Amino acid sequence: MTTKRPAGIDDDLIQLARLALAGRPQDVQAFVHRVARRHRADRPELADALAELLRESPTRASPLRRASETPLPVDLDTRLHLMRVEDEPFLTHEPIFAPAVARGLEQLILERGRPDELLRAGLHPTRSALFIGPPGVGKTLAARYLARELRRPLLILDLAAVMSSYLGRTGNNVRLVLDYAKSVNCVLLLDELDAIAKRRDDGGEIGELKRLVTVLIQQIDDWPPSGLLIAASNHAGLLDPAIWRRFELTLEFPLPNREAVDAFARAALAPHMKEADAWAHILSIALDGKPFSEIERVIVSARRNAALNGALLPQELAKALDVDALPKSARIELANKLIDADAVSQRQASEITGIARDTIRTHRRDGDRGGDRA
Repeated sequence: MTTKRPAGIDDDLIQLARLALAGRPQDVQAFVHRVARRHRADRPELADALAELLRESPTRASPLRRASETPLPVDLDTRLHLMRVEDEPFLTHEPIFAPAVARGLEQLILERGRPDELLRAGLHPTRSALFIGPPGVGKTLAARYLARELRRPLLILDLAAVMSSYLGRTGNNVRLVLDYAKSVNCVLLLDELDAIAKRRDDGGEIGELKRLVTVLIQQIDDWPPSGLLIAASNHAGLLDPAIWRRFELTLEFPLPNREAVDAFARAALAPHMKEADAWAHILSIALDGKPFSEIERVIVSARRNAALNGALLPQELAKALDVDALPKSARIELANKLIDADAVSQRQASEITGIARDTIRTHRRDGDRGGDRA
């Protein structure tokens, strides 16, 4: 698990001044929005004032890049940019990583912070890492976290743009992206790598896509130690074996266990409700084993409904619980936790969990007796 103290007002002012002096009005607006959201719980009047300023300020088109900067590469057919750029990656709250993943990420950060020691030993920092795991478990978030900690821009390859309608140009698109990224002190994320780096022995793939794998291998081999190349895959089994060998570090992102769900939900709920601890535990029962993206979707949806309906957030969270797939023991535990949190009545807990009220009462009495004996 990785935690970091949130930025304070002083840090926000310094960052805001930096963006303003650099003449980046769109980035200023985006940052003000983030500050308002971050301080909603501890400085509500400030957050409201900033939100009002944002409402009064018209949205501006993206400012032109300085003439001295190298233009972002574009697809020759569509003229679309081949990647997205996050100059200063931002996280809404600190990420929760499995222990093995957290150790790997901290190792990457440590290596970038002490390159001279590695150089004296004849080594270089890890140049490339492969993140594998199902969708929604934090692979892209981990890349954003690394870029933030390393104070580098995050470049994300847009695979929809890179796959040219003329397949012969797709390899050129990949070269353009990686050549550009090599010239920038950045973190480059190749998202959904399996879409373009499939096994070359897959009989269903046409020759051009097989050649694309070869191009990608050559580009990874040529990646400089000054940069950090990250690739993410939802379907590691589809990757060409040669691709696996090119990455110096592989991190496997598992689906979160109950402890991870609890920590993630607590971090997401803390700015919005006093009962964050109790509800984090409730969600850890209801959403055990679900990807972080699903947990975030449930919380954000409940917050929207609470705002629109003038309801309390706990009420909307209770409505959002989908427990049909949970075993009976988990539903009984969930019913008791809902009642303990004063979120619902016994009747409502029975309706939400599908557990008979008599069963709930019996387990609560047995629990009380056990507490008395203790």
